[in-house]
Amino acid sequence: MKDRHWIIAFALSLIFASGLLYALHLEIFHDPHHIGVFFLHELAFLPLEVLIVTLILHRLLEYRERRNRLEKMNMVIGTFYSRVGRTLIRCFSRADPNIGKVLDDVLLSDAWTDERFGEALRDLGRYEYRVNICDIDLERLRAFLGKQEDFLVRLLENPVLLEHEEFTGLLQATFHMTEELGHRTDFAVCPPPDMTHLEGDINRVYGMLIRDWIRYMRYLKKNYPYLFSLAMRTNPFDEAAPVMVLE
Repeated sequence: MKDRHWIIAFALSLIFASGLLYALHLEIFHDPHHIGVFFLHELAFLPLEVLIVTLILHRLLEYRERRNRLEKMNMVIGTFYSRVGRTLIRCFSRADPNIGKVLDDVLLSDAWTDERFGEALRDLGRYEYRVNICDIDLERLRAFLGKQEDFLVRLLENPVLLEHEEFTGLLQATFHMTEELGHRTDFAVCPPPDMTHLEGDINRVYGMLIRDWIRYMRYLKKNYPYLFSLAMRTNPFDEAAPVMVLE
């Protein structure tokens, strides 16, 4: 309401200032014909000015701002995968007995095109993510996530990520899994229904992790080939990938 009143007051002050200047012009030069000619001239150009400013310049500035937000957003996503994401993918994929079905969609190469990334995302979207929780060291996972809790909270508070719904959902799911694990003191006494619940939380994060990772890899391949090269050499699905450049 206050903003509305301020806008109305500002608009009225501009109209008053314009009328005052026209009156001053008339008082000095005594030429209403001249004022009328230039008034109609400026009024006729006004629609073109609106077109240029709002539909062209505004769109160019908006495009530039969107690109800047995208750059910042992907920097944050890259930090997440460096600090947390790759470790979680490695942990969960090793506990996935069916991971071999989608290995072709996660073992990246320089030859991948944008179409190949799209095909991988479609395949991974249909894949049923199911880990065997007995193959996961839950104590070690809880300790790792506990050390990263402050980092995850800071990411959730980052306004840059508000427009990225998929990654924000991944952060929320990861933080929820961290809290669930942190509230258990001894996993050995957890009943089967509780272990099934934890397994569901892990599977939710697991699926989001891989799909967002592929999207991020596509972004790196297109915009930052040197970062994509390092990502291939540290691929969490490829234990044999050498981090050193051999060719």
